[in-house]
Amino acid sequence: MVSSKQSSEEALLARPHVRPAMLWEPVPGKPGWVRCNLCEKRCIIAPGRYGACGVRKNINGKLYTLVYGLLTAMNIDPIEKKPLYHFYPGSRVLSISTVGCNFYCKFCQNWVISQSRLEKGLYGVYKTPEEVVDAALRYRADGISYTYNEPTIFFEFMYDTARLAKKHGLFNTMVTNGYATPEAVDTLGSLMDAATVDFKGGGNKEFYRKYVGVYDPEKIYNTILAMRDKGWFLEITNLVVPKVGDKEEDVRKLSRWIVENLGPETPFHLLRFHPDYKMMDYPPTPLETLEKLASIAMDEGLKHVYIGNVLGHPLEHTYCPKCGYRVIERFGFTIVSWRLTKDNRCPKCGYKLNIRGEYRGRPTTPYSLL
Repeated sequence: MVSSKQSSEEALLARPHVRPAMLWEPVPGKPGWVRCNLCEKRCIIAPGRYGACGVRKNINGKLYTLVYGLLTAMNIDPIEKKPLYHFYPGSRVLSISTVGCNFYCKFCQNWVISQSRLEKGLYGVYKTPEEVVDAALRYRADGISYTYNEPTIFFEFMYDTARLAKKHGLFNTMVTNGYATPEAVDTLGSLMDAATVDFKGGGNKEFYRKYVGVYDPEKIYNTILAMRDKGWFLEITNLVVPKVGDKEEDVRKLSRWIVENLGPETPFHLLRFHPDYKMMDYPPTPLETLEKLASIAMDEGLKHVYIGNVLGHPLEHTYCPKCGYRVIERFGFTIVSWRLTKDNRCPKCGYKLNIRGEYRGRPTTPYSLL
């Protein structure tokens, strides 16, 4: 006789968005238990239980992803929205997401999807990798971006889609909290072309523990180094949360690390906080705080420091590191003036900027395809 539990698990396994997970192993000495090696939480999961992300489940001693192709968003975006300012500027990307996250940020702006847990029910529109790539080609996207919620959460779908996208001449980018394991980065390998790694609160350990639910943010640096070694183009962001995540010394330390490990021309974005989710009682980041932190980052040697979420600010633009000429003007996610040569050199002094790929010059207003 089949139990109700067996029946429900069989029904779950029959759904198209439930697939065998990658990067897991049995736990020695604990029959039926598994260890997920996708992110640095490395969850040890009992039979019938979920990982911390809420979308990976141990069913009969095997790990499954429950969000394969179960998309909560499929949008056409400008690449600058990621933000990627120095990777094929002016490109159009197809952005996709699911539910779930391995972080618990109290300030998350996408909390409706990122903090959804299975107890509240899965939701989304099922798509195959072929349908996603076909949509990207049909809407003349230059690449695909895995974003909105943490893309390592839907790793298997990202992997299959990225592999197919490459075959069709599309690039792949991800917006990530940087907590993927080196094994995950190694598995993606050359399928991924660029990544935006999002720090919060300057990488401060106590901030991560209290407001993010992560106890060892130092592992993010190892992940970034693994991405660098794979040849991914990297841009770094840091969300500046007033009062609790805006310490000058943290930004100084982070900036110094970027200079020493990724290079002084790595784009660094300081993002303005807006009240959301469980931190509605905090004000937006004061402009003077952002400008002070930008000055500190520049003092540490970073050549391309940007202020995000402040429309019309002078640090939305790109300046030549050698002569200071304004070579790219932006307003929000839109490039309004492109002054570099075809090989990305300053027209005034000839300095070659750290920009990968050619300028695509395709102004895009974000819109949904779901």
